[in-house]
Amino acid sequence: MSMAEDPIKTILHYAQALKAPRIRESAARLAEQARDAGWTHEEYLAAVLSREVAAREASGAATRIRSAGFPTRKSLENFNFDHQPALNRDMIAHLGTGAFLAKSRNVVLLGPPGTGKTHLAIGLAIKAAQTGHRIAFATAVDWVARLKAAHNAGRLPAELAKLRRIGLLVVDEVGYIPFEQDAANLFFQLVSSRYEHASLILTSNLPFARWGDVFGDQVVAAAMIDRIVHHADVLTLKGSSYRLKDTGIDTLPSARADNTAQ
Repeated sequence: MSMAEDPIKTILHYAQALKAPRIRESAARLAEQARDAGWTHEEYLAAVLSREVAAREASGAATRIRSAGFPTRKSLENFNFDHQPALNRDMIAHLGTGAFLAKSRNVVLLGPPGTGKTHLAIGLAIKAAQTGHRIAFATAVDWVARLKAAHNAGRLPAELAKLRRIGLLVVDEVGYIPFEQDAANLFFQLVSSRYEHASLILTSNLPFARWGDVFGDQVVAAAMIDRIVHHADVLTLKGSSYRLKDTGIDTLPSARADNTAQ
């Protein structure tokens, strides 16, 4: 194609060939802006390409978020820190940058039910998706069920390897339902396979001292906790359920038991 033709038409042709629709949308508009502002050729090209890259990144993030398996969408920006005044906001903001993922660090959120652990876990995971990381969310029970199905099919090692390629797994509700020995061993393998390779965010209503009750074996629980917290940020959320604050009920029964245990 000759450049003697209308250059905008030429750009649109190439944009279509490259499957870059945002270039088609921004080329003419930015060309006018570039002439008015006296941009160099390089500045104009950079501006056009930046629109395409930003749109692709946003589209990729949206796809990663849709495929993550979240039960609902929660953002860090919408988290009500008034219910958790002792929570370190600077640490949450730092975790929101996703820097912990580059170091294969974990995040553990402990506290009674209804204090915002799942909200924070989802908010951090969404931030990770927006910075280019693959994510997957499920409860601890659902992760174990997935691993059990893989084990029964004779493909557990392959499944663990597949999950290890996902930069961040969110494991919600560790401790709500005790595990039988086989399930505890599968969960231990999930934790071990990701140790120093990829990150986890875990939420639990129980302090670490009671994880032995959940997994039915103090030794397995201790080994699992060691791998989780070796490279981890552990945050404890306190208080009663914010969902019950206007009901006249001070806290959930399980939360009262947990607080007593602590």
